[in-house]
Amino acid sequence: MRNKIIFALLVVCFAILAWNLTTIFLVLPDELNQGPVYRIIYFHVPSAILSLTGFGVGMACSIGYLVTRKATWDAVAEGITEVSLVFATIALITGSIWGRIAWGVWWAWDVRLTSFLVCWLVFAGYLMLRRAIDEPIRRAQLSSVVSVFGTVDAFIVWKSIEWYRNQHPGPVLSVRNGGGMAPGMETPIWWNLLALVLLSSVLVMVRMRQEAVAREIDTLRRTAHTL
Repeated sequence: MRNKIIFALLVVCFAILAWNLTTIFLVLPDELNQGPVYRIIYFHVPSAILSLTGFGVGMACSIGYLVTRKATWDAVAEGITEVSLVFATIALITGSIWGRIAWGVWWAWDVRLTSFLVCWLVFAGYLMLRRAIDEPIRRAQLSSVVSVFGTVDAFIVWKSIEWYRNQHPGPVLSVRNGGGMAPGMETPIWWNLLALVLLSSVLVMVRMRQEAVAREIDTLRRTAHTL
């Protein structure tokens, strides 16, 4: 049943992407000031939204573990955080490419970019911490604490677009204060976001399956050591 769900989600995901990419590259006109490079927004913004939202969901699962001590919450938190870090990496890379063409530099140390980099480093450390600790309970506890603190910075990243106005552009989506794009140019962002949500759901399901197998192997290994 799970394989069928994964297959169905992938089919819908790639169908949306194929249709939406056709719109982005063949239908939409170039932006007046930036030219064709503005199209990177259709990958940069959904990736950033998905990564920050995923970190928040991972924090909620981490808190669920701290409250209930159930390993399932920790496994879900790990899977979601791993996938979210992938999309955060995409957001950083696409943002740097965009900045190089728009500003002439690969990176600018303003508050918004720096806070996102700090957020990325915190959650990269989260995954490194999990690899460094073998004892499951201690690993889950420390990872949950890091997730909570990292998500505080993720919230700062989310709000910094409204709080600070430097080189990085202000809000571009109509749902945020001051945002808004030309008619017809914002909708593809939401379609790409939907496609990436479906893709991330598949990746989390795969990671949870791998984690379940890893836990079974670890249990067998620990049992064998006690004999």
